Amino acid sequence: MWILDDSAATPFWRPRTPRPGTVLLFTTRRGGTSRAPYDTLNLGRSTEDDPAFVLANRERLLLAAGLDPARLATAGQVHGTRVVEVEGPGHHADCDALVTRVPGVTLAVTTADCMSLLYSAPGVVAACHSGWRGTVDGMPAATLEAVCRLAGCAPDAVHVAIGPAIRGCCYEVGEEVASRFPAAAVRRTGVKPHLDLPTAARLALEAAGVAPNALHDTGACTACEAHHYFSHRRDHGLTGRHWGVAALIEAPGAGGGE
Repeated sequence: MWILDDSAATPFWRPRTPRPGTVLLFTTRRGGTSRAPYDTLNLGRSTEDDPAFVLANRERLLLAAGLDPARLATAGQVHGTRVVEVEGPGHHADCDALVTRVPGVTLAVTTADCMSLLYSAPGVVAACHSGWRGTVDGMPAATLEAVCRLAGCAPDAVHVAIGPAIRGCCYEVGEEVASRFPAAAVRRTGVKPHLDLPTAARLALEAAGVAPNALHDTGACTACEAHHYFSHRRDHGLTGRHWGVAALIEAPGAGGGE
């Protein structure tokens, strides 16, 4: 089960019972320094926000989570299915998911309606960005495969969390998009179909072998909840970005803290 920890100056979603040795979180839009329309915890460098504010927001968030801002790894995010294994900090272009078994390296993917998915397995974590294109092309299962290969485990040893994203209540799509997804992930109660990406991801991950009770969903809709989240669609593209963050914790005395 995941909870929105609203007690800190920088609120974020976290597991109620974290897997030992990991840090996993999804951010909200609150607790930062950016001004409207990027207010306040905008973490996206691809926006027209002041880069100094974005940098300050990133450092604030990472320090609040007990992570080292100097050891951050990010993904270029091209709506594809490429997963990159990360061994140190830096930006990795032309991929939408990062996986690591190196303690102390923080993985982050950026969203403003698309899903971020966080994976944890024994000794391995991953962060994945998946919009409708990535989801229909198999991004959730591709990341799972990379995690299992690196961890040397079966899919039923992996936990996956789904972050805040635009949901079936708000995500109106054309028939050409809806027809590419399972019927269970499409709502047809209005004039146009509505797509529920988390349902599509859950179906794909269960089919790939993830145990149903190892799938965790925040249930938060970015488009519905303007107080908590940025939304590219709701705000017509003029908005900030959230993060999904995954890291392994270094053992005491190994160059980092707990």
